[in-house]
Amino acid sequence: QVVLVSGHLDSWDVGQGAMDDGGGAFISWEALSLIKDLGLRPKRTLRLVLWTGEEQGGVGAKQYYQLHKENISNFDIVMESDEGTFMPSGLGFAGSAEARDMVKEIMTLLQPINVTDVYDTADGTDISYWMRDGVPGASLHSDINKYFWFHHSQGDTMTVQDPNQMNLCAAVWTVVSYVIADMEEMLPR
Repeated sequence: QVVLVSGHLDSWDVGQGAMDDGGGAFISWEALSLIKDLGLRPKRTLRLVLWTGEEQGGVGAKQYYQLHKENISNFDIVMESDEGTFMPSGLGFAGSAEARDMVKEIMTLLQPINVTDVYDTADGTDISYWMRDGVPGASLHSDINKYFWFHHSQGDTMTVQDPNQMNLCAAVWTVVSYVIADMEEMLPR
């Protein structure tokens, strides 16, 4: 059984792609790194996917889906960060009402950093195939007021990233992925 965390490595034809979507790739990597550094071993596999080809029609995600869809019942949740890694506010979630209630409970663990909201939909080009077929999905919600200042521009460089905000995004990703991976049962479909 798999809990998938992800971001994509490709960017547009200008800039460095640090925010879109290097930040999402980084916090996904960091989540697994933190869990390992803490010596935690969840009941399910945590899998990091660094998608490619998202800007070219999602070809990387489509190929991954084609290669793994026969095991779709083993995917507990698919998570993608693709809207910047600014100050986080919560998660977008797609799944059953029962699963949503469980995710809302998990998000209460993030009250100390004031990131507890659960929004009605999850966004993510790379995880859309899975969600379409009923796998619960989650996307990071952060303050996107400045997102389009840099999106697909020469300004999308490492200077856009705020290390403190990225740490908070990584904390959200870490807590949610670990708790779901360590629950007794998979999220209900």
